[in-house]
Amino acid sequence: MHKRAQSIIEYVLLFVIVASAIIVTNKYISRSMNARLKQIQEELNYKDNK
Repeated sequence: MHKRAQSIIEYVLLFVIVASAIIVTNKYISRSMNARLKQIQEELNYKDNK
C-alpha cells in the first residue's frame, strides 16, 4: 500500500510540473504572437500612410 501511494504522489507531482510548464510557455507564446501581429499592423499602417 505504501509503495502504491508513493507512486500516485509521484504521478500527481509530475502532472503538476508538466501543467505549470505548459501554462508558463503559453503566456510567452501568446505575448510573442501579439507582438508579431502588432508589428504587422504597424507595417501595414506605415504603407497606407505613404
